Amino acid sequence: MRSCAMTAVPDSSFAMALGRPRSLNPTKMFGRIFVYGCLVVLAALFLAPLASMVMTSLKSMEEIRSGTLLSVPQAPTIEAWASVWNSACISVACGGLQGYFGNSFLIAVPATLISVGLGALNGYVFSTWRFRGDNVLFGLILFGCFIPLQIVLIPMAGLLGMLGLAGTIPGLVLVHVVYGVCFTTMFFRNYFVTVPAEIFKAARVDGAGFWAIFFRILLPISWPIVMVSIIWQFTGVWNDFLFGVSFAAGSSQPITVAVNNLVNTSTGTKAYNEDMAAAMIAALPTIVIYVAAGRYFLRGLMAGAVKG
Repeated sequence: MRSCAMTAVPDSSFAMALGRPRSLNPTKMFGRIFVYGCLVVLAALFLAPLASMVMTSLKSMEEIRSGTLLSVPQAPTIEAWASVWNSACISVACGGLQGYFGNSFLIAVPATLISVGLGALNGYVFSTWRFRGDNVLFGLILFGCFIPLQIVLIPMAGLLGMLGLAGTIPGLVLVHVVYGVCFTTMFFRNYFVTVPAEIFKAARVDGAGFWAIFFRILLPISWPIVMVSIIWQFTGVWNDFLFGVSFAAGSSQPITVAVNNLVNTSTGTKAYNEDMAAAMIAALPTIVIYVAAGRYFLRGLMAGAVKG
C-alpha cells in the first residue's frame, strides 16, 4: 500500500530530466505562430521597396518596360551601376558619383569623430562636475536637439561667410559638428551618470586627474554609447540633404545632393535603372553600418536608460 501511495505521475520538470519531450500548450503555440507570422509579413512589406530598387537597378531599360517593379531580372546586369559610378552626367558635369561619394566620406568621418569626441568630454563634465548653472547649460544644449534644421540655415550661412568656409567641405563639417554635438552630449551624459561615483573617488585618491580618469577609466567602459553616437552621427551626416544643398557648392556637394541632381537631370528617356542604382550606392554605407553594428545601437541606448 505504501509503495502504491508514493507512486505518482512525474511532473514536467522531472519528465524533461528523464529526456521525455514536454508537450507544448496549443494556445501558446498558436500565439507564437501568429506573432512570427505578423513579423514576417511586416518585414516583407518593409523590404519590398528595397527589393524593388535592387531588382530594377539590375535590369536593362527594355526589361523594365516589359515587366513589373517586383519581377526578378531575367538577365541581371550591373551596367546601370557602372554608368552612374563612372560616367553619369550630374548637373553640368559628367564624372559619375564617385567624386561625390568621396565627398560624403570627407564630410561624415571628420564630423562624426569631432562631434563624438566633444560630446564625450561634455558628457563627462556634466555628469561629474557641479558648478553654478550646470543644469541650465545642459538644458540649453538639449534645446539644440529640438531646433528645426530650417531655422539655422540663414545664421549658419552668415557665419560660414564670415569664416570664409561657404561652399566648402570644411564648412559643411563645421555645420554638422555644431548640430550633432548636442545629441552626443546628451548620449554620453546619460551614460556617464550610471557609472558609480565611487570609481571616480577611488581614481582621484590614486592621483588620477581629469584626463587620466577620462581616457583610462571612462572611455574603456563606454564602448556601447560610443557606438551609439558614431552610428547616430554618421548616418545623420551621410543622409543629410538640406545642409548639403544649402552650404556646399559644385564639386564639394555630398552624394545625396548628387543623386537628387542626377534624378532630376533631363536627358531624354528616363533611366529608372540608373536612378535606382544611384540611390542604392548612396544608401550602401548606412546599410552596412546598421547590419554590422545595429545590435550595439540598441544595447547602447538601453545602457543609458537606467538613470539620468
